[in-house]
Amino acid sequence: MVDRQDALGLPSTKPLDEADIQGFAAALRGDLIRPEDDRYGAARAVFNAMVDRRPALIVRCASVADVMMGVEFARSHDLPLSIHGGGHSVAGKAVCDGGLMLDLSSMKGIRVDPVRRTAEAQGGLTLGEFDHETQAFGLATTLGVVSVTGIAGLTLGGGLGWLNGLHGLACDNLISAEVVTADGRLLRATEEENEDLFWGIRGGGGNFGVVTSFGYRLHPVSTVLAGGLSYPLAKAHEVLRFYHEFASGCPDELSTTASLGVTPDGVIGVSVCYCGPLEEGERVLRPLREFGSPLADNIEPMAYTTLQNSPDAGFPPGRRHYWKSSYLKELGEEAIEIMAEYVSEMPSPATGVGLQQMHGVASRVDPTATAFPHRDEHYDFLILSQWADPAESERNVEWTRSLFEAMEPFFGEGVYVNNLGDEGEDRVRAAYGANYERLLDLKGKYDPTNLFRLNQNIPPPTEAASSPVS
Repeated sequence: MVDRQDALGLPSTKPLDEADIQGFAAALRGDLIRPEDDRYGAARAVFNAMVDRRPALIVRCASVADVMMGVEFARSHDLPLSIHGGGHSVAGKAVCDGGLMLDLSSMKGIRVDPVRRTAEAQGGLTLGEFDHETQAFGLATTLGVVSVTGIAGLTLGGGLGWLNGLHGLACDNLISAEVVTADGRLLRATEEENEDLFWGIRGGGGNFGVVTSFGYRLHPVSTVLAGGLSYPLAKAHEVLRFYHEFASGCPDELSTTASLGVTPDGVIGVSVCYCGPLEEGERVLRPLREFGSPLADNIEPMAYTTLQNSPDAGFPPGRRHYWKSSYLKELGEEAIEIMAEYVSEMPSPATGVGLQQMHGVASRVDPTATAFPHRDEHYDFLILSQWADPAESERNVEWTRSLFEAMEPFFGEGVYVNNLGDEGEDRVRAAYGANYERLLDLKGKYDPTNLFRLNQNIPPPTEAASSPVS
């Protein structure tokens, strides 16, 4: 017998039989990694260095069959099950304590059909790897804004990115998926086949199964007019007032972000991506570029992949992360004052406060058309705190919470599930919004025992009914 206490330091009610483990390992095409393996430390590491969990077993999947066997092994042995795609979640749900971690990061197959403008992509791909293949044909779809992010978690949570104004969210461009469900079946989900499951995975996260393959609709995107402007923090009021007015009236082809960060004097950044004709983009952006004498203006025509890769250096592995997020519709004087005041006292120079614009096509989708409910013209407000020294954790977490609390009076309803940490049941409900009750029913159908619970969890209806709501 192998007691899970050896791998975890916590008691286990059901030790694993060594013969079962050996048989499981022999059946896999991929690798089974155990705590005594030299690769174990690297295999269990995730994006957020504050997350330090120790699975009993890690399956580095090589195929869909490996995923199916992993799900069955976890279910039959009553093991906690976590799913690792890109592992970029701040909550670190990709790794579990004492259970089975299914690692899809080696599953990087992708096939682009340039005629139909579609792509079939496996769940281990990152945004950068996906873009590398689609851009060979001058095609892209909405994904995130940091290329080391995994496509799987991003898409399942909605997928806000630079192309959202013209082409919607990542989940709006999903046309099919292959899903391993809790009973070990592989189901294809489309608008015509298992359509309820297809609805749920477009915003409902990993609550209904392991998505091994995503089918996306692609769009012609190659050279974009993109880059950023920077201003001193002392000009926060005038810059952000103008930015909000400008962003509120921008066409679908233009998406923007504003950010506040630390330099010796503080800095405000405004970044843009125009994905229409370059000449028209120059005209649209002229009022912004001529406003307020920016410290720097690096807006220029560039390859879409250059834009997508540009933030990567700001997110090196090994940093500790603590994020707080909500939706912000208006950018008034008092909110700007609070942000500027807190940023001037920011404890880590690696931290940033961002406002990513959601508008255009993404905001006009019916809130019930997919599981992602927050369809509006607003900003995804994110305090993205990161630092390297563990001794600085308390200071950074406290600063982040304090700023978030000061900003709460200005927030709208809901939170983007992909920015959510471990924040309790009420915040999870807020992430799924008005679609939560429908998602409960779907959970009861596809995962009645809540095998897929290591996520921003939607419990089965029986569990939800017995859980107190604060």
